[in-house]
Amino acid sequence: MNKYTKQIFAAGAALVFSAGLFAAPAKTAAQAQALSVVEAFQTTFRSISDTLLPSVVEVDVTEKRTYTDPFQGFSSPFEFFFGRPDPENDRKDNKDNMDNKKREREYEQKGLGSGVIVRRTGNTLYVLTNNHVAGAATKINIKLNDGRSFEAKLVGADERIDVALVSFESDDKTIPVATLGDSSSVMPGDICMAFGAPLGYAQSVTQGIVSATGRSEAHMSSISDYIQTDAAINQGNSGGPLVNIYGEVIGINTWIASQSGGSQGLGFAIPINNIKNSIDAFIKDGKITYGWVGVSLLELTDEYKKQLGVEGIEGAFAAEVYSNAPAFKGGLKPGDYIVELNGKPVKTVNQLVREVGSLQTGSTATFTVIRGGKRLPMINVKVEERLKDVSNLNNKLWPGFIAAPLTDDIKEDLKIDDKKLKGVVVTAVQEKSPAAALRLQNGDVITAVNGKAVKDVSEFYAELANAQKSVNFDVYSNGGTITTGTYKF
Repeated sequence: MNKYTKQIFAAGAALVFSAGLFAAPAKTAAQAQALSVVEAFQTTFRSISDTLLPSVVEVDVTEKRTYTDPFQGFSSPFEFFFGRPDPENDRKDNKDNMDNKKREREYEQKGLGSGVIVRRTGNTLYVLTNNHVAGAATKINIKLNDGRSFEAKLVGADERIDVALVSFESDDKTIPVATLGDSSSVMPGDICMAFGAPLGYAQSVTQGIVSATGRSEAHMSSISDYIQTDAAINQGNSGGPLVNIYGEVIGINTWIASQSGGSQGLGFAIPINNIKNSIDAFIKDGKITYGWVGVSLLELTDEYKKQLGVEGIEGAFAAEVYSNAPAFKGGLKPGDYIVELNGKPVKTVNQLVREVGSLQTGSTATFTVIRGGKRLPMINVKVEERLKDVSNLNNKLWPGFIAAPLTDDIKEDLKIDDKKLKGVVVTAVQEKSPAAALRLQNGDVITAVNGKAVKDVSEFYAELANAQKSVNFDVYSNGGTITTGTYKF
């Protein structure tokens, strides 16, 4: 088409439009119905936003940080690198100043996150957020959607589950409290909305769907199973609510998986059901108390399950048990395969960790286990409070190592030529544990327990369970066998 043709076409089009020949056609009934559906969606999203935004807050925090000042005690960096003009007279002073260079100095760092008002008691309003937002704060300021700001204080925080509760005072009874939903009913494909202050843009809303539930991969916290969503979550969204189409909080936005630092459709939220009891615990005690029974759990490979006789059965393997801990007293033993807790099937290690952690201190839990290929009657265990650092109890971790199947590949790695050798391989020896006291090392092959030969992990743990008060091992080494000392427990 040349320029003249284009001019003619443009002129003709102008005439046609002026004549109304190209006027927009009237909407069909189907189009009108489709538009009404979209408008209904929009109305729903507006209603949710109007309801939730007044209870969503910006959490501004100040933290005290420390750093080492290398020039501490010197009047200038020149003195630090080259010394003072009179080193003879000032040698002592220089030495003292060099020692002072490691002195820590404090500075304040400001941060920003999000939160949601979840409870009111009198004039006190409680805001739920993340521990990594407010857990270490020395100053906290809550900013509402209408611009008002309130000084706040930390009520309690927990690093393991990454939640914190802060409070502020206001006699304004119109400040709304968000409704908490039921995260157990959340399903992939559900429509959801994320609220917060992403990148400092307060009271923002993004919309998406629930991509997955029950996310608890190895690199994630074992104490929570996350809701995954593609609703855009960015820095600053942490602590804000994830909401369903009914305007109910179903999760607390916590972190993103990203190579760029921005949203890539992989946001994660702590299910609200995992946090509800924490609110009461923070208000009552200022902390979360986790249940503990004293068992070290392990995910098993298919080869391991086959040797243990639990192939195709879901559960969690009790590789080690702390002596004198609740599980030990109740009768759980290393090698037990836990298939039920309080009558509920156990599917994964992380699930069992979460459910034991949520048990009330002093309550009695019932475990159903498979031992030696047989399902045993229920074992009753009285739950105790989990210690902050159980790593200090290695001396009570029985047996202090994990017995692994002795496969042909392992034999090749250990350069064992004896093709007929049977037993288990010692792995993951814990420092200061009974295994360490017996001088067991990773890669040792145990062929007998208390003089009774064992050819696989099933027989090993069966003999370990039969041991009464003391045990010793036969260990294959360089073509021969040695017997360890006897360990009394």
